[in-house]
Amino acid sequence: MWQDCGQFIDQAQSFYNTRNYERAASAFEAALPVCGPSKKLLLALGQAQLLAQQFEASVKTFARVVKEDPRDPLPHKLSGDALYLLGKDPEAEAAFKAALAVDPKHEPSLYALGRVYYQLNRAPEAAPLFQKVIAMEPGNYRAHDNLALCYDAMQEDALALQHFFRALDLVKTAHPDYDWAFANLADFFLRRNQHEKAFQLASEAARRNPQGARNFFLTGKALTSLGKDELSLRWLRQAVALDPEYGTAHYLLAQTLKRLGQDEESRKHLEIFKKVNANPRSRR
Repeated sequence: MWQDCGQFIDQAQSFYNTRNYERAASAFEAALPVCGPSKKLLLALGQAQLLAQQFEASVKTFARVVKEDPRDPLPHKLSGDALYLLGKDPEAEAAFKAALAVDPKHEPSLYALGRVYYQLNRAPEAAPLFQKVIAMEPGNYRAHDNLALCYDAMQEDALALQHFFRALDLVKTAHPDYDWAFANLADFFLRRNQHEKAFQLASEAARRNPQGARNFFLTGKALTSLGKDELSLRWLRQAVALDPEYGTAHYLLAQTLKRLGQDEESRKHLEIFKKVNANPRSRR
């Protein structure tokens, strides 16, 4: 039995390691009747389901873990992640708070709850959570980046810049693939009409993550703001190529094309914008 159990687990873990999360979830589930519903196996199953976007199933799996061991903050937190992705914000908030009731210093839950509050436009509640994360881990660049976003939303520009720049310092060489801090600061400068700074930051974000549609959109937007419409086109076209449902990028591309006299292509992107805008996508 144990040999068979090990084979099931090894196969499931192999799928998980290669990011084939749907097959990993199926394999972990197939292991349950052979290995028994241990906490470790249920956690592995729930995480695979979460990454496979089987959110309802993962919530049920994490509930089984919580029932077995309610004093572990991790399944509460992971359940909160799934609930948030399902659009169930109050339930997600409750799950993260349950994790913090178990362990007030559970850093992943502090960070996750902060992200939920920020996304719900509750920056004054989010900021102290990111501050706690930074107090425990001063080098947490994601927390600095998100705290900067909170201060930006709260119109505390000096504090926002302090944490944006700290995030940039932390990721400059140690995390060469991290693009969010560059893109977020580019957006900050765009909204303050500092377009040259925004261009430099957004283009660096695109260099770091050439699959990020937002990075190309922000670079294109900075160029249009600088009066460089022709140059902006390749950036904006790449943004909509990477994400065909990026409505704002289609709209800016349409307006830029119209200014350049390319009316037919402009109308095409304006129509796409209208269709996308009528059916806003989910947070996933």
